[in-house]
Amino acid sequence: MTFKPGQSGNPAGRPPGARNKRTIMIEKLLDESAEKLMQLGINRADDDRMVLRLFLQRILPRAKASPVAFELPPIATAADALAAMNKIRQGLADGELTTAQATEMAALVEFMSRVVADTDHEQLIQKLEAAAAQMAKAK
Repeated sequence: MTFKPGQSGNPAGRPPGARNKRTIMIEKLLDESAEKLMQLGINRADDDRMVLRLFLQRILPRAKASPVAFELPPIATAADALAAMNKIRQGLADGELTTAQATEMAALVEFMSRVVADTDHEQLIQKLEAAAAQMAKAK
């Protein structure tokens, strides 16, 4: 059976969060052998630090960032951006946010404030062009 171009044999696709069978099998094998492998790596670490590093990277991968439950106010003006930055600063001071989280949020607020400024500039240009067109008609 052939499908039309752009048509999948499984329109629903793989469900979100579904994992590859090969990956699951490899993880199971590593979980069962992790202690033995780690002990072997530690024993070999005296001779070769790269072996230990390799084991640590494979068995204990870096943790991924998790979502932050920290609500920022909507940003529609420069004053809103200032309020959002103050809220981030306070969250950092209160220990609700880590430095990395606060830095990422501040970058988001900065980006949003640029979008607001660009939108304001675009609206101002449109108003000035409309006023210039009216003045040209009046002459």
